[in-house]
This record gives sequence, structure tokens and C-alpha cells, in this order.
Amino acid sequence: MADAFSSSSETVLQRVVDVTVKTNTPLEKLEELYQIKKTCDFISERQFKKVALQFPDELLVDSIAIGAEIERHSNAMPFILGDTSYGSCCVDEVAAEHVGADCIVHYGSACLSPSKRLPLMYIFERRPVDLEKCTSAFRELYPDTQSHIIILYDVSYVHAINNLLTLLSPEYPNIVISELVVEGEQCYSHGWIKRQHDTCPSERDSNQVVFQFGRQFSLKSGLSVKDYGMFYVGQEGATLRNFMMTWNCCSFCSFDPITMMGRTESVSINRTLMKRYYAIERAKDANVVGILVGTLGVADYLAVIQQLKETIGRAGKKSYMFAMGKLNVPKLANFLEIDIFVLVACPENTLLDSSEFYKPVVTPFEMEVACNKKRDWSEEYVTDFRQLLPGGQSHVPLADQQEERDETDMSLITGALRSQNLLISEPAESSCGSSVVLRNQTLTVANTNSAASFLAERSWRGLEQKLGETPVVKAVKGRRGIAIAYEEEGTSP
Repeated sequence: MADAFSSSSETVLQRVVDVTVKTNTPLEKLEELYQIKKTCDFISERQFKKVALQFPDELLVDSIAIGAEIERHSNAMPFILGDTSYGSCCVDEVAAEHVGADCIVHYGSACLSPSKRLPLMYIFERRPVDLEKCTSAFRELYPDTQSHIIILYDVSYVHAINNLLTLLSPEYPNIVISELVVEGEQCYSHGWIKRQHDTCPSERDSNQVVFQFGRQFSLKSGLSVKDYGMFYVGQEGATLRNFMMTWNCCSFCSFDPITMMGRTESVSINRTLMKRYYAIERAKDANVVGILVGTLGVADYLAVIQQLKETIGRAGKKSYMFAMGKLNVPKLANFLEIDIFVLVACPENTLLDSSEFYKPVVTPFEMEVACNKKRDWSEEYVTDFRQLLPGGQSHVPLADQQEERDETDMSLITGALRSQNLLISEPAESSCGSSVVLRNQTLTVANTNSAASFLAERSWRGLEQKLGETPVVKAVKGRRGIAIAYEEEGTSP
């Protein structure tokens, strides 16, 4: 076997990597798995001419066959959307508008975040579930038949939940099944999903009905969510993590339909919360904050960005906004002047594991805890940024500037005193020429350079055109090989 660090560039280029490739679904099963007839009825009844079909990467293998079937039965022109700019669970309305689509059909797993620009239809995968093993795992995890349990699930298993309830309800009378309910007049239902305005008005107004993350369930009179346990059907991932962080006061158990194993999931939740609390402390210490735009489709994302700018500015910090599509370590490493990033994304994508990044990435809720003196860290954890806006269940207005004066605290990371309310005073003479002197109520003076000044002081600032300064020369043959050992350098002894 060739060495991974072989000096031969051809060996590197010809290396084979094993990947799992999904095979095409047989044509006779397309209707069952992708509900082509219902999709065509949705398109034809509303006379849509251009339809955007959004697929996640794992379903793109079937996209051509599905598009051909829809075009043949609906007389509409389908456009296949793949490689979305952000998470595939969100509806990519921007890409659909680029092709002038009249509506979107979203396939695969979905976060059910509200979208308001285009008519929308969800088509979930019908992943198989062994109901006998699922009910057996449920009985082992909950031996007390009087337990109050809420059943949550990945949207790919919604087709099996009613059958699961039929098997368990005679034995467990206190089971509550969550329903898929979405916001927006332009989201059309197809049996397993409801629109919020289609539900019973008396239920919507009741305090005993919980509606969050596209799930709705009713609680018994006199009980709260804390009195229930959560049973999740699906794989470990972003959906389950989002539920556990939000309802962290509840015990969680799960059943994985792939491994067909049930287990308790509440072991590491406290450790995860402590990691998020550490990120909040880093946000308090930060002077320059980068706001990452992680969605262009979730409703009210512009409103929360504006609120973040105001909150960060009132805390005496600078903020810069970045729109860069899917995030990775090299992208964020280009901005060394940023102390911390805050990601505006859907609830399932906002909890980014930033352990590999050079700077932490926090959520809008965590940034508010760090910057808004009126918001305290408690057992509540908010992953849906829309709840932080005025009118939301978790909205906390900013403190008045008079209330924020003369307030300092100590950093739990550096041990230094910090003030969250820096007031700009008269500029002072400085050798740098670009510094701004800030003075707070404790009479502490600090020179804080802006990100632009930091960039100007770098020894390398990226590619510079230098028009007219670079001499014109003939093209010459360059080096060949890989950086560890170019071929003309020979091999080391």
C-alpha cells in the first residue's frame, strides 16, 4: 500500500476513497416513496408552470426520474435544486426565485421552519420502522404504564406514528402524540401535516397546547411539559439535539429504527449545557462579533439580525455581518480579528459544534444572554431565534442605558474585570492614528482598534492588483507535484 505522504503526485491523484452510494429507486416504487400523484395534483390544481424540486444530497440520485414523472403528468417545467447554500432541511426559496419558480416541493428531512415567499409542499421519506421492536423498546424504557410520555419523531417516520399509538395506547393511557403543524398560508398539507390555522381555535388559544419546531401536542389539565418524559423515534442528530436542548428539564429516550435499539438519551445533556455556558462567557469577553447569516429562507431572519446588531452595539462591542453559505473551518479562519461568531440559522442548524473552529460560534440566544443585562441564564434554552423577537415567548427588551451604568463584572475565563457599557469619549492622540479611546463609568481607558485597522497592520493582506507596477514577463513552466516534495527537488535521502 502506498504511503499517504508519498512524493509521487500521481499516487495522490489516483487514490481511491470508499463512499456509500445510494442506488436508484425502482420506477414502480417512486410513487409510494415520493407521492408523485399528490404532487402533480398540487401543481395542476393551482396551475403552476415552473416548479422547484429541492432534494438533499442523499436523494439526488432519484431526482431525474421524479422530475420526468412530474413533467409528464402535470405539464409543468421542473427545476432540480441540489447543494443548497445552507442546511438542506430549510426551504431554499432564494434558489427557487433565481429560476422564477411558482412553487417549491421540498423532499426529505425538514426542520419545518416557516417560509413565506412561495407556495410550498413537503414530501417526507417513508423510512421503514419495525413497530414490534419499537413497542418492545418502549415497554423496556417505561415499565410504569401510568407514565406521562410525549412521542416525538423525525418527519421521515410520521407515516408509522398512528400505528405505534394504536399498539401502545391500550396499555399506556397517558401517551401524547405530537402532530406536524406548520405556519404560513402557502404551505399545503397532504395528510400527515397540518397548517396552523387549520387546527381547532379552542386548542390554539389553550395554555395546554405546545407548538414548537413544527410539532404540536396537548397536555393534560394541571400538567406542564416538565411533568412529561420524551420518547423520540429517529436517529441521533440535529433534530434530537434541538429537542433535548429546548426541553432540557425532561428525560429523553429514543428508538433508532436503523439499529432497532432503544436507549436513554439524558446522560450528557448537562455537559452540553455547560459547554454552551462556556461559550456565553467567551461572548461576554469578546470585543468584535461576527454575525453569520446561516439562512435566507426562515421567516424574520432579517429582524433578528437587526436586533443582534442593536444588542451587541449597546454592550459596547463591534459587529460585522457575513454571508458565506455553508460554514467550514478555513472560511472562518480568514477573519482573525473576529473574537466570536453568532450564527443566525434554523433551530436544527443553529447548535453548531465549534470545537474545530478557531473562534467559538454561538447562537442568538447565547449572545443575548451575554449582552442583554435583563436576560439571565436559567434552565430555559432557546434555539428558535423568532422567539427572541418582540411578541415572541422568550423576548426580553434591552435595559435602559441609565440602568446599565456603573456595572462591571469579572470574566470567569481570564479573571479580569470587564465592563459591558463602553461610552465613546473624545479621541486621544495615538501613535497608531486609527485607534479610538473608549472610557466607561469606572474611568478605565482602553485603545480598541477596529477590524479595518487590524487588517491594515497585517504583514500579508491577500492578493493586491498593483496595476502598472508589476513587470510583464513571458509565461514559464511551473513546479509539478505536491507541496511536500516537488518533482524537480528530488527525493530526500
